[in-house]
Amino acid sequence: MPSASSTNNKQKISCRLMAFVAFCFFCIFSCTNNIKDIPIIGKKQLTIEEGWNIESYYSLEAKMKAKLTAPYMIRHITDSIYVEFPKSLHVDFFNDSLIIDSKLDALYGKYREFERKVFLKDSVVVKNIVKGDTLHCDELWWDQDKQKFYTDKKVRINTKDKIILGTGLEAAQNFSWYVIHQVTGQIMTSGNEIPK
Repeated sequence: MPSASSTNNKQKISCRLMAFVAFCFFCIFSCTNNIKDIPIIGKKQLTIEEGWNIESYYSLEAKMKAKLTAPYMIRHITDSIYVEFPKSLHVDFFNDSLIIDSKLDALYGKYREFERKVFLKDSVVVKNIVKGDTLHCDELWWDQDKQKFYTDKKVRINTKDKIILGTGLEAAQNFSWYVIHQVTGQIMTSGNEIPK
C-alpha cells in the first residue's frame, strides 16, 4: 500500500502538471496580436534633426572655401544621411585671401553628406563678383570636392555685353570659367540692358 507521503507527492506533481498545461493553454489563446501592432523587424528607422538660422562653413585643405546661410534646415539620418534646405539658402565662396569671389542663391537645396554634393533647384543664381557674369538656371549640382558646378538643364548666363542661352553646363565654383554644352542662342546687349 502506498504511503501517505508518496500519494501527496503524486498529487503535487499532478497539480503542477495541470497548472502548467492550463498556463500554456491560456498563453496560446490569450496572447494574440494585431499584425499592425507588431513592429516590422529590420525596418529602417528615420531620425530627423532641425535647425533654424543656419550658418555653416566649408573648408578644403585647411582653407575656408565657403560660408552657407539658411533660415531652416532638416537633417535626415538614414543609411545615407542628407540635409535639406527647403526655405532657401545662400552661399558665399572665398578665394585664398578670404575675399568673396562668387555668390550662390537658391530656393531649395539638398546636401548628400557621403557624396559631398549639393543639389540646388528653383531660381538658382550664381554670380562671379569680379567679372559680373551671372548664371540663372532651375537645377544645378555643386560638387564640393571638385569645386565645380554642373547641370544638364537649360541655363542662361548674363555677361556685361550679352546673354547666352544653352543646355548643360560645367563651371568653376567661383564661376571664373564655364562651358555650355549646347549653346542655343546669344543676345548682344549693352551693359545696362541685361536683366539681373
